[in-house]
Amino acid sequence: MRRPLLAIIAALGLTACVAGPVGNANPPQPAKSVDLERYAGRWYEVARYDMRFEKGCEGVTAEYSKRPDGLIRVLNTCRQGAVDGPVKVSEGKAKVADVATNAKLKVSFFGPFFFGDYWVLDHADDYSWSIVGEGSGRYLWLLSRRLPTDDDRAALTARAQALGYDTSLLRPTKQPAP
Repeated sequence: MRRPLLAIIAALGLTACVAGPVGNANPPQPAKSVDLERYAGRWYEVARYDMRFEKGCEGVTAEYSKRPDGLIRVLNTCRQGAVDGPVKVSEGKAKVADVATNAKLKVSFFGPFFFGDYWVLDHADDYSWSIVGEGSGRYLWLLSRRLPTDDDRAALTARAQALGYDTSLLRPTKQPAP
């Protein structure tokens, strides 16, 4: 009993160490419900709060799809160092944490015991863009269904700022030319 408890405490301590600065001391609750069928598919990362697990990643995409067991498949892809760099793929799973809105998920890339929050804070009515964060204000992703333009980046950054996020912490993600 004591060893598992120590492992959990150590894991929580390591998680606190790898998290970045707080970009929003009072993160908002998700603005609207999410239709998971419409949210599924490919998203291009426009910008993010840079984290250890995404260091050096460019050309980042995330794909969501329904799994046979009812969970959501999460497939993150990045190019190491440049938009034409070596491909790095991480596969995880997500489960709905708030069935009333489907806007809060728990996502894991590391097995059944380590789930992180994934909140769809806001999205376009047509699901052309999405802003994702979580309750600590340390994580933020700006996502688009298409390769982002400068106008897309500016609009999403302004929306994140309106939600209370420190946009000076955003790292623009380079994407390949269309």
